[in-house]
Amino acid sequence: MNPERNESSSRRDHALLRRILLKLTATSRILSAALVVVVVLIWYDALNRLLAFGNGIDYAGNRIMGAEATALLQRYNPYFWGALVTLCSLLLAYLTWLAVRAILARARLRPVDPASFQQLADQLSKPSLDVLLWAWQTRDEPLRVGDLMQTRDELAAGRAARLHRAAEQLAVLENARRRE
Repeated sequence: MNPERNESSSRRDHALLRRILLKLTATSRILSAALVVVVVLIWYDALNRLLAFGNGIDYAGNRIMGAEATALLQRYNPYFWGALVTLCSLLLAYLTWLAVRAILARARLRPVDPASFQQLADQLSKPSLDVLLWAWQTRDEPLRVGDLMQTRDELAAGRAARLHRAAEQLAVLENARRRE
């Protein structure tokens, strides 16, 4: 096999997979980005209000605790509110991350539309088709976006060459068995 043709077909296959995956996951990516932007904007507003509230608290009217305790509260008040904001920010970031992961996981489960499937079948090279067939583990289910993502990742990791090598080794072993 000509290495130049293999490299150009590999680049063409990567570009085709990238283009189809972008088309199939665009809605999920836009939704995820919009979710992150909305959460950041809302949290920024809430953060400013929370810090303003914390800075506005005056412990001078608290006579029960005494002057030393009141001075201590006044001195450490900004640190308390800063720690509260940091803790809430981490929790909100984690929850947002979980939501984005769920959106993207749901996108991975979507079946590939017939037009994209036909385009893949017509334009992918034979080694890339072998990797796609390898990545499509559950043949009783339609091809899904996650299978295409795995195909893209495995092509980049050199799976086509490993499949070719495995087929050659299998042929050698079968020939050796027939000789016996």
